[in-house]
Amino acid sequence: MRTTVGIIGAGPAGLLLARLLHNAGIDSVVLESRDRAYVERRQRAGILEQGTADVLRAAGAGARLDREGLRHDGIELRFDRRRHRVDFPALTGGRSVMVYAQTEVCKDLIALQLAEGGPLLFEAEALAVEDAGTDAPRVRFRHEGREDVLECEYVVGCDGFWGVARKAIPAELVQVFERTYPFGWLGILADVPPSHDELVYARHDRGFALLSMRSPSVSRLYLQVPDGTDAEAWSDEAIWDELERRFETADDWRLERGPITQKSVTPMRSYVHEPMRHGGLFLAGDAAHIVPPTGAKGLNLAVGDVVTFARALAHRQETGSPELLDAYSETCLRRIWQAERFSYDMTTLLHRAPGATGFEDRLQLARLDRIASSRAAETDLAEGYTGFSFG
Repeated sequence: MRTTVGIIGAGPAGLLLARLLHNAGIDSVVLESRDRAYVERRQRAGILEQGTADVLRAAGAGARLDREGLRHDGIELRFDRRRHRVDFPALTGGRSVMVYAQTEVCKDLIALQLAEGGPLLFEAEALAVEDAGTDAPRVRFRHEGREDVLECEYVVGCDGFWGVARKAIPAELVQVFERTYPFGWLGILADVPPSHDELVYARHDRGFALLSMRSPSVSRLYLQVPDGTDAEAWSDEAIWDELERRFETADDWRLERGPITQKSVTPMRSYVHEPMRHGGLFLAGDAAHIVPPTGAKGLNLAVGDVVTFARALAHRQETGSPELLDAYSETCLRRIWQAERFSYDMTTLLHRAPGATGFEDRLQLARLDRIASSRAAETDLAEGYTGFSFG
């Protein structure tokens, strides 16, 4: 097989890239190791920044997003039994976010790709990227019981942290920056309408809690738990009791309970791989960077990567200049490090570290009080949350 761009991974990054390239008249082939059903039910992120939603609309994938997604114009911070709402449009010149699950983004993009785009091969396992440092990289893959080779001008690895793309970059060229946090998130899905119409981020002496949602009838909630926690060790009643404690306020707000349909524990880490390009191989999304979920940045960073690549390749096709492709890694990393900073700030602002002292507790409360009382501090949070430029 031969194509211009070989895309490894049919998550939102790989699928969106295929769509952007199709719209620019550039051919591609997408290889996905899992079957379609798995990709369309894989639970991941649910917050789309303003820029991400705009890109999906421009790509022709915004109809169901606008019909079924939930626009959010702010978040609520809770601390010391107080409530403070951060008004995004008022602080950012009108920007907001959308609650729309990654599973739904993938369904929309898969439907478009199968109807209009190039080949999308499910159960096609990428085995290796060969000749990555040249201008003619190849992807060796297995599909329908046979090994095959996809010959490309460019390969984009959207295959996540455990994928093969990153491994094709020689170790002596790589710098890795990472931080592992000593806690995780116990997350639940519950068949109960959200107890608040916007996300609630709670800092509590017992640990962080987040109230989110997947739809008007399904709640998504999280608890900070020690690293290595077994989700099944928590009974449903214990989860609801702990959520109630951490969301407690001085007014009459109440947390609604309902049947828990899913529970799992997500580890927390920060990770950046530099560079994001080697010859004809480009990394995007979790293959190159991971952020703790507190800042709601993971999916949005991946979108920024593929938008940057698609623009750069279209520029190369139109002008013959490789300037934007050559700057791919540097361009992406400027945005990525800002998102890493924001996610780290949100994580350390709201989570109580094991063994935290009274001094550290008071610093957290002082930081939160500063956001609640200073328009400048509040604006910085709102700008970071609604998204950094893809430029």
